[in-house]
This record gives sequence, C-alpha cells and structure tokens, in this order.
Amino acid sequence: MPGSDPKASDAKVVSTEPLMFDDARWTKLVLTTYKDPLGKQRTWESAERSTRPEGSDIDGVGIVAILQKPSGPELVLQKQFRPPINKVVIEVPAGLVDAGETAAQSAVRELREETGYHGEVVEMSPVMFNDPGFCNTNLNMVHVTVDMSLPENQHLKPELEENEFIEVFSTPLKELYAECKRFESEGYAIDARVGTLAEGIEIARRWKL
Repeated sequence: MPGSDPKASDAKVVSTEPLMFDDARWTKLVLTTYKDPLGKQRTWESAERSTRPEGSDIDGVGIVAILQKPSGPELVLQKQFRPPINKVVIEVPAGLVDAGETAAQSAVRELREETGYHGEVVEMSPVMFNDPGFCNTNLNMVHVTVDMSLPENQHLKPELEENEFIEVFSTPLKELYAECKRFESEGYAIDARVGTLAEGIEIARRWKL
C-alpha cells in the first residue's frame, strides 16, 4: 500500500477501455484525407490535442533546466507515472501553455510549480513535433538556468496539482547518457526529450564537436 509519502512507482493501471469521441476531454482522433506526390488520394489516422489556446502556435513546453553547481552543471529530471505505457518515465519538467502565455513564461511557471526551482530563460528551440506520424502535438524546448545561490532555490516548495505525483532529482549533464541506460535497466521508461538530449551529448563527445 502507498505510504504517507506516495511515489510515482506506487501507481499502476487498473483497466483500459475504448474512449468514445464525445467523452474525450484532452484529445480527439482525426481521419485526414490527402493526396500523395503521385496524386493518389489516401487517408491517415491521427490524434490531436484539444487544449491548445486560441492564438498559440504551440501546445506546451519542455524545460532543459540546468542547475549551476560548483561540481558542474546538472540537469533537472523527474520521475512520473504515465498510464499509456504503465511505467514510471524519466522526464524533463514540461507542461501545457496557458492562454495568453508565451513559451518562456510557461517554462518559468511550470518549472516553479513542478520542481520549486526559480530559473531564468536563456535559449529556446525551434517548434518541435513529438511524433508527427501519430499526432500534431508540438512544443518549444526552453533552456533555463537555475542560480543555486539564490535564497528561493535553497528550500524548494513545488506547487503540484492534486493529481500530480512527481519526484524531482538532478544528474550531472556529462553522465546523462549512462544514466539513461541505467534507468532503463531498472525498468524505467526514458522520455524521448531526455533520450535525445543524452544522445546529442554523447555524439558531441564521441565526435569531439
């Protein structure tokens, strides 16, 4: 039984069943008809989010939050149970943008709410699509630095919603690739954003870029 301090690993899928279109709150299935390069008409099944704010170009943000430590930069990571795959996933902080909110504003807010860290935006990626063969979901990866000398970053106070159970930790950037392999061997799933960042660091190291 989960204790007084619930962990992501305490969660589990109880059942699954088809979701009717009218009952879907966050997503919907779409059948798209298109013509291929030869002019042949074809169809494509995909999913769409129903939550993108009007006037926004993105659904959400992923946050590359770097802790500035004397021992070297560390990446803020999270453990969070994800029902679609029935596993605890190693992720970067992330979230949906609110109406009237920029990607930078969303990233600072989500980082504070999910981890308690107060950070400063220093860079932003182009708009990225997570799985364009399946859904239209997109995001900006927002790079944030966290000054560990600031008083507000000494005693963290996350502001989680009642249905959020997030375990926050950090790992040295230089060890991220090896850590991803270790977590996978322990039964965790690796979010593609974390895995891609780790691959990039490893490629840069291997090719001395």
